[in-house]
Amino acid sequence: MQDNGTRKSPVKALLDYGQSPWLDFIQRGLLAGGGLERMISQWGLRGLTSNPVIFEKAIAHTDEYASDIAALSREGSNAEEIYETLAIQDVQQAADLLLPVYEKTDRADGFASFEVSPHKANDAEATIAEAKRLWGVLGRRNVMLKVPATEAGLIALRALVADGINVNVTLLFSVQRYRQVLEAHLLGMQKAIAAGHDPGRIASVASFFLSRVDTMVDAELDRLAAAGDARGREAAKLRGEAAIASARHAYSVFEEFVDSAPHRAISEHGARPQRLLWASTGTKDPAYSDVKYVEALIGPRTVNTMPLQTIRAYDDHGKPQLRLTGQAGDAYAKLQQLGELGLDLDDITERLLHQGIEKFVKPYDSLITSLEVARRSALATRNVAAEPRLERGA
Repeated sequence: MQDNGTRKSPVKALLDYGQSPWLDFIQRGLLAGGGLERMISQWGLRGLTSNPVIFEKAIAHTDEYASDIAALSREGSNAEEIYETLAIQDVQQAADLLLPVYEKTDRADGFASFEVSPHKANDAEATIAEAKRLWGVLGRRNVMLKVPATEAGLIALRALVADGINVNVTLLFSVQRYRQVLEAHLLGMQKAIAAGHDPGRIASVASFFLSRVDTMVDAELDRLAAAGDARGREAAKLRGEAAIASARHAYSVFEEFVDSAPHRAISEHGARPQRLLWASTGTKDPAYSDVKYVEALIGPRTVNTMPLQTIRAYDDHGKPQLRLTGQAGDAYAKLQQLGELGLDLDDITERLLHQGIEKFVKPYDSLITSLEVARRSALATRNVAAEPRLERGA
């Protein structure tokens, strides 16, 4: 992580440019073994995010939760209750470990995020109800409830912020939808202030996904490039450019929005900006740098949540430098070029949103199925152990 205390980690150096490094990973061993505390100290980690994919890997594919699963099963919990209990315990512990960061930064950082069930992604009322329930169960000021950037999620964002609940808006792929997220957050903050909530205690991030955008756009560009004509050559030049161009364009929208009169008005009451968070930052295409989605998007009032592999890579060979500001013109030009080639980014990002929900639903359902198997096994083991045994020779 650091070289005998003499070398400042490039991950920690992101803080010098106003960007908060967060970890996109959670697992009980990381929390109980002191790993997260070391990362906070040596890498300057300021937060942690989780999702159903991460919990499925942690709970279903390690032995760290086996004894708790057996105990909860014998207490009468069903599979969904077991999942929620285990996940909430982990998020609570992560939040507690991050509490010194939360206090040191005057509540600006130090958050752990927990996802509302992906099955409720298109149901605003269900999302709001579950988020409020989870907020009460978690019982930590430095947690965020993750809701998707669906139409229903926008309604939920507005309502939850109005009630003083921290929200991480996830599965955000398009600048157009991002504008709607900013407006929903603003309306929520205005209502929170009117209701007497302390706006300085309400935090939110908008999680803009990156590598998934390039994966889908690059497939279209490769199809065009295969023709070998002039249009194909232009397509080849734009490979790997869509996600970063979209993110930089989104950042220019953020800068414009926080300087607007309505946002200045809530700021005067102590409200903080809803920061852009760069998500899906693990590189999926081996042709690209393993720190591609970190290096290009370093700038003030942002967050980069990275999987463990990406953090380690950036700690090893990252070269932090301000690269986000002043890029709006070039970013917009690249997006226009993609449109001129016939790529419908609105359609692509809408498909990515639907796919993203499905990619959370499947591991969630898989985990519940695994927990049901484990639950039945634990109960069967208990029943066998409880059966009377005949004496030898009887």
